[in-house]
Amino acid sequence: MENKMLQNWVQEMAQLCKPEQIVWIDGSREQKEALEREAVASGELIRLDQRKWPGCFYHRTAVNDVARTENLTYICTRREEDAGPTNNWMDPQEAYRQAGEYFNGAMRGRTMYVVPFSMGPIGSPFSKIGVELTDSIYVVLNMLIVTRAGREVLAALGPDGDFTRCLHSKADLDINKRLILHFPEDNTIWSVGSGYGGNVLLGKKCLSLRIASYLGLHEGWLAEHMLIMGVEDPSGRVDYLAAAFPSACGKTNLAMLVPPKPFRDRGYKIWTVGDDIAWIRLGEDGRLWAVNPESGLFGVAPGTNSRSNPNALATIRQNTIFTNVLLTDDGDVWWEQGEGEPPAAGIAWDGSRWKPGLADAAGNPLPGAHPNARFTAPLAQCPIVSPEWENPQGVPLSAIVFGGRRSTLVPLVFETFDWRHGVYTGATMSSELTAAQFGTLGKVRRDPMAMLPFCGYNMADYFRHWLEMGRRIPRPPRIFHVNWFRKDASGSFLWPGFGDNLRVLDWILRRSRGEAGAIETPLGYIPAPGELNLEGLDLPAGAMEQLLAVDRDLWLEELAEHRRFFEQFGSRLPSELLEENKALENRLKNYSSRSAS
Repeated sequence: MENKMLQNWVQEMAQLCKPEQIVWIDGSREQKEALEREAVASGELIRLDQRKWPGCFYHRTAVNDVARTENLTYICTRREEDAGPTNNWMDPQEAYRQAGEYFNGAMRGRTMYVVPFSMGPIGSPFSKIGVELTDSIYVVLNMLIVTRAGREVLAALGPDGDFTRCLHSKADLDINKRLILHFPEDNTIWSVGSGYGGNVLLGKKCLSLRIASYLGLHEGWLAEHMLIMGVEDPSGRVDYLAAAFPSACGKTNLAMLVPPKPFRDRGYKIWTVGDDIAWIRLGEDGRLWAVNPESGLFGVAPGTNSRSNPNALATIRQNTIFTNVLLTDDGDVWWEQGEGEPPAAGIAWDGSRWKPGLADAAGNPLPGAHPNARFTAPLAQCPIVSPEWENPQGVPLSAIVFGGRRSTLVPLVFETFDWRHGVYTGATMSSELTAAQFGTLGKVRRDPMAMLPFCGYNMADYFRHWLEMGRRIPRPPRIFHVNWFRKDASGSFLWPGFGDNLRVLDWILRRSRGEAGAIETPLGYIPAPGELNLEGLDLPAGAMEQLLAVDRDLWLEELAEHRRFFEQFGSRLPSELLEENKALENRLKNYSSRSAS
């Protein structure tokens, strides 16, 4: 290892954490298998029934450590205003001091693993190199799945290359001594006191979104919480789109959807490029190009089944790490809304004995798997992984889609009028909270571009960066908004979702090519009658009208919420967003009929 900067940093962090030994991760199969054996021997992992689940393992986190702890996640910039009002801020000197106390001696009697990793294909102009130091074999094995890690990364780094410095220790898993710290100005991440993937796989949300978004601001590109997928039509043409949804709102399911039968019969295919993160750059051809920086999936298990996502089920049948699902006594796994009937008994996510029908003192059912239970699996195992998923140049984007989980108000789909209006739509999107986020389940949270927990700097500057990117793009993709979760008066979903979402994506991509008709509303363009292919779909009478309805009075109330959200940014907020708000208000007040476009 010739990179003196890396060598010196590893030694400095070792002096702080005081591990018993240091092991460099080389990416070899032999070392990986040795680590698996060691983790099984220590109880950190449980080897599953290898006939049913070849190469698969089970892991259980601490009961106080089952999701991202956004309240303990900080952006540490020298000036508080550069972190912005939507981030937790800590002064860098104080952050290093406080976390340094927790790291001091935290690895005594443990091994410090050095994990050199690349986010993005090694050598791609998109890619960034990081090095994570950790005392968790679980973290190492997950990083070997979700990143490219090992000797090849060190070779790409070279003797003088810079890298993101990622330090992690489980320490004693004390939630009162837990911190997830990002130092964008230092290209550094420190995470202590947690063992949950979203807090400790530092190449993922921490680098690929929080740090990368800051790098993108200064280098002129976008790091986004977006899936990337290709839709192949009967002619063989493949169009790509990127789509942003808050966690656990169906990104993985959408990225891997199975076309409904009428579409399959005509030859439509889906190609998965990525299910969670997109790095987007302006190409020489004037279009936006996107790459998935990850090499694996870190998906939510509950709700994953043969109806919602058969391709995910096929992906996780081997070489997968399951976290906080139900473990049966014979080495099998199960989760709620999964496959088959629940087992007669097993060990729940919290380590307690479990059987169907268990309830707490208040009578609430006790689940076998945690609602945010996860699987980590190599993307290469996905049956519909795109041939282009590791293309170092990425894939060209025809459309950008924003979406959220709203049971009322937001139509099934609409196209924004232009890039600026699209940025406003993304900046004001909202969703009902799910188990993957910190907060009250079901509460509506404003979540701009699905980046609220992941933007590594002041979000007002993030909006401005999006607006400035739009001015630089000669051939911008069109921007759309979708909502699969609208309900009727009885509380039933109006749209079937899952594979039928392709019907909406098909309209989006045809619209992007100028081949689909639309009707103008104050929000944007919605599909004209007959333009959404509903062949083989038996919707209740009036369902489409409800799905595409724009309630003027409710939207005027929503606009007031938009303004309240914007107020926190003060004068730093781009004036264009307030102008878009006023323009939408005027359109709503004048809304009385629909006109074809």
